[in-house]
Amino acid sequence: MKPRTLSTRVTTALLAFCLAGAIHAETLTPDLRDAPNGKGWRGDVKVVKLIKKNGKPALEFNQSGHHVVWLKGIDFKAGTIEFDAKGKSGPPQSSFVGVAFRVVDQKTYDVVYFRPFNFRAAKPEGRAHAVQYVSKPKWTWRRLRKEREGRYEKPIRPAPDGDAWFHAKIVIEKRQVSVFVNGETEPSLVVDELSTRPAGSVGLWCNGYGAIANLRITTAE
Repeated sequence: MKPRTLSTRVTTALLAFCLAGAIHAETLTPDLRDAPNGKGWRGDVKVVKLIKKNGKPALEFNQSGHHVVWLKGIDFKAGTIEFDAKGKSGPPQSSFVGVAFRVVDQKTYDVVYFRPFNFRAAKPEGRAHAVQYVSKPKWTWRRLRKEREGRYEKPIRPAPDGDAWFHAKIVIEKRQVSVFVNGETEPSLVVDELSTRPAGSVGLWCNGYGAIANLRITTAE
């Protein structure tokens, strides 16, 4: 009877642990159709345009400058952010697209973004700048490239088509950010967070041309 009792206790404990994990995890699929109207979204909502990707809503940016739109009522601490994105392979410096997190306002946020024009750049130094993490306002890409060169931006292997949709998964846990592209099991970028903010909203970020669809946010305590 004792072995059976021990087994029952272990099973019960494991079940309780799994249920507790399930309770603390939540998956959100924000309605992108609401962003241009500012319903449930804040920030540069006037610069986004509603389009479609395979019949599903997507948001398109096509204006120079750093633009971010973020969700109201979300306090994201850790978890996974997944989305489909599309940019342009040319001309250079014309397309930056990604997602922001730890968002406080239009000047204070962390962001992982992609430079599609560098995905398959002719020169290795261009390809090395394909995916980037920054933490604004303190840690800009200029400062990171000057003071911590090569640590917060990396190439993507295999390199996606700079003119096609690609899938990105950003895992944020234990103050570390890992970026996976197109289902690869090896991350393209792994960095420690530079922000000290424990939480904040999640949003879409773009400079120049970019489009994002199928945004999904899974939170975990």
